[in-house]
Amino acid sequence: MTAPAFDLPSNRVLHAGCGGEPLPDWIHGQETRLDIDPKLGPDVVANITDMGTVGNFDIVYCSHCLEHLHHDDVGKALKEFHRVLVPGGQAVVFVPDLEDVRPTEDVVYISEAGPITGIDMFFGMRKLSANNPHMVHRFGFIRETLKTELEKAGFQVLAVKRLSDFNLLAIGQK
Repeated sequence: MTAPAFDLPSNRVLHAGCGGEPLPDWIHGQETRLDIDPKLGPDVVANITDMGTVGNFDIVYCSHCLEHLHHDDVGKALKEFHRVLVPGGQAVVFVPDLEDVRPTEDVVYISEAGPITGIDMFFGMRKLSANNPHMVHRFGFIRETLKTELEKAGFQVLAVKRLSDFNLLAIGQK
């Protein structure tokens, strides 16, 4: 995916809930990495529901992090994203797409990490969440719930799209 709005070298990008993952190659700019786990070496150690004085950003990028929050905290995180964005700034959010998934042991797809079952998508990959409570899934999304949560946080929703491998992409603008 290439989008000119995400390809400006002057972009200030907050990588919220960065984990150990790099920014995708289609987002360029000055990256600030934020994560709750200090062992991952983020620039800022904070919860995405209360990011403090991290500065202002043109883009907030958050991939596969919101599903680890309780429902009430999803709204808090999205309001924080909205707060730290400059006017016209955009939040780019990826979450698992549960629209056609049932919480069973049936394999839904094969990822780089191995087979992913419906239970893994609903509750988090058991081999990851067993030793890390931050990896447990506490909320699930379909297009409508993600769109609604963005709107409640004050975003103008530009897109909510279903992608391959059971991913949802949403773009919201402040």
